[in-house]
Amino acid sequence: MAPGPKPKDSELERWTVVVLRSLHLAGVVWLGAYVVTAQPIAQAPALLMAASGLVMLAMDLRAGRIALAEVAGGFVLLKLALVAWMALDPSQARWIFWLLLVGSSIASHAPKDFRHWPTKKGQPADAAVPRDRPRSPG
Repeated sequence: MAPGPKPKDSELERWTVVVLRSLHLAGVVWLGAYVVTAQPIAQAPALLMAASGLVMLAMDLRAGRIALAEVAGGFVLLKLALVAWMALDPSQARWIFWLLLVGSSIASHAPKDFRHWPTKKGQPADAAVPRDRPRSPG
């Protein structure tokens, strides 16, 4: 018997994700302002990005929107590690910021077959990720 469709997120969960994504993007812009103005990098924006990213990842894992064994899930773990590196060593933040910005854009907009590779044997990538779910974090 095939599993049925996953239940939709509750309104509270949906709004929580909206707020978390907004905070995450605020951290990206905040850190980017330090980078482009050549000011010394503060730890706070990277900490905001890491905290919001961890919570979004946990929510996506719980809801089945992402799998750590897929390219998308592995990339999220890599991004979180790089953001933590920026928070711990702000002197490295400039090049990490640009790497994350470009890498995140590529990973987010890559074809679904790539992002969700490998899928279960015999299952097309389209079947692995529900269409009515938001995409994984950034």
